[in-house]
Amino acid sequence: MAAKDDYLLENLIDLGYVNYGQVEALKAEAEAAGSGVVDLMLDKRIITSAILTQAKAAHFGVEMITLSDVRLDDELISSVRRDVAKRYRVVPVFRHGNHLTIALADPSDLNTIDSLQHILRAELDLRVASDEDIDAALKKYYGADDSDLGKMIQDITEGEVEVGAIGAGGEDNGETVDADAPIIKLVNGIILDAFKMRASDIHLEPLAKSFRVRFRIDGVLHEMKSPPKRLQASIISRLKIQANMSIAEKRIPQDGRIQSQVGVKTIDLRVSCLPTNHGESIVMRILDKEGLKLGLPELGFFTDDQQTFERLIALPDGILLVTGPTGSGKTTTLYSCLNFINRPDRKIITVEDPVEYVLAGINQVQVSEAIGMTFAMALRSMLRQAPNVVMLGEIRDYETASIAINASLTGHLVFSTLHTNDAPGAVTRLIDIGVKPFLVASSTRAMMAQRLVRKICKKCAAPFTYSETELRALGIDPGTQGANFQKGKGCSECNKSGCKGRFGIFEIFVLNDEARKLVYDKVPSSVLRAQAREMGMRTLREDGARKVVAGLTTAEEVIRATTGDVE
Repeated sequence: MAAKDDYLLENLIDLGYVNYGQVEALKAEAEAAGSGVVDLMLDKRIITSAILTQAKAAHFGVEMITLSDVRLDDELISSVRRDVAKRYRVVPVFRHGNHLTIALADPSDLNTIDSLQHILRAELDLRVASDEDIDAALKKYYGADDSDLGKMIQDITEGEVEVGAIGAGGEDNGETVDADAPIIKLVNGIILDAFKMRASDIHLEPLAKSFRVRFRIDGVLHEMKSPPKRLQASIISRLKIQANMSIAEKRIPQDGRIQSQVGVKTIDLRVSCLPTNHGESIVMRILDKEGLKLGLPELGFFTDDQQTFERLIALPDGILLVTGPTGSGKTTTLYSCLNFINRPDRKIITVEDPVEYVLAGINQVQVSEAIGMTFAMALRSMLRQAPNVVMLGEIRDYETASIAINASLTGHLVFSTLHTNDAPGAVTRLIDIGVKPFLVASSTRAMMAQRLVRKICKKCAAPFTYSETELRALGIDPGTQGANFQKGKGCSECNKSGCKGRFGIFEIFVLNDEARKLVYDKVPSSVLRAQAREMGMRTLREDGARKVVAGLTTAEEVIRATTGDVE
């Protein structure tokens, strides 16, 4: 903040954020340092950017706006060109006829306002937003400075480049396409932006009048700047070519893989194409190999659970089941287990559909139903390879479950996943698909249910007081000693969400002799769960509550992830 902005001092004093004594002391310090007083206040964190914005709004009698709370459509954004928005740091927020409401950080800059009136040829109504809010909005709606994605979309939209269908007559082997073609650059830009924003999935969805692009970041979908509808066919064709799919076939689902280079790093994308009413919908899962280097603490285990889990995965035989819905991190947990026990004296074989990550030192088998290579066939054959450890991507039917259990009873350690809501429910599921209760009781060592919750952003985390209702829902005593309740305020690091990254909450059920007897007697899941609780099993919600108390995640996250986990 320059010295010319010292006119704001009176407003800051009137608003009660500083007093005259502080201002006088800061003036002397600022003069010695050769900086503005407001600048110094920001550096010393006496005031925040939001407080400064409030003072500006009060001084000029202009309304303050929080851009992150406003949803701006493409038509409105297109009313201010990208180069103009970037140059003058301005964001359009509302338009009615010839009146355009814009948000800017400095309402005292009359030269900027005058220039904008000439460029935009509209009557301007001003709103004031913080510098951080303006930066975030420019990045969201016009593209980041280090990305040309927004410009590519704008260039193509403005008709500066003529784009047709890729290839002639629906045929293209991908070799004759110009690497600088706008569509190719646009597709590469979408993948690059997703990777930079730590997205796990890219969703390209054809709607009736638009072509929607969304990124899933930390489990939550965020709508991004979308290409115009007329580019839909060309973008989808380009992605299908890259994923080795047939661009002539538009009636049936297809799957493929794309390998993309981002700097010196190679990333893999698993691509799924599904025909819908308005065209083909494409979802690309970004397979981040860095996630496989996670140790057990990074997965979210507290010390006591980690010790229990390390003891379980070091057993010589038996079955260890990881349960949870799709997208709950089961595969990442299993890969981390394999990394933990991967040693030269152990032979490890996996059967997966598909093989998502390539692990050094581990034999991985790809299931292919088309040629009869089923889970059961692969598992039966791999046992002749004399492995010590077997990982089965998922137990789906009786045949697979039967072979896996027999393998565990003949001296193999078997890891697998099941789709059940809680840990004890895995027993009921195995019995339901036809496995004899005595086989389940004798082979199963433990079952672990898990969910993913978002981490509080470390950069903007701040102490927070939860309501009694929220704490009561988690079974937390408001007077808990040593509680460190936190919540992210939202910053540029976490894209104003207050959360960055995810980790697991867990429910570990280790079978003892009493529990095995109940399994053998084929008791209902509720009875088995009650026994597990008596044995000291901590539920998903209870484990989540511990992590809320520790200041790692929020009460809302745990309640959302464990809605069905109420005793």
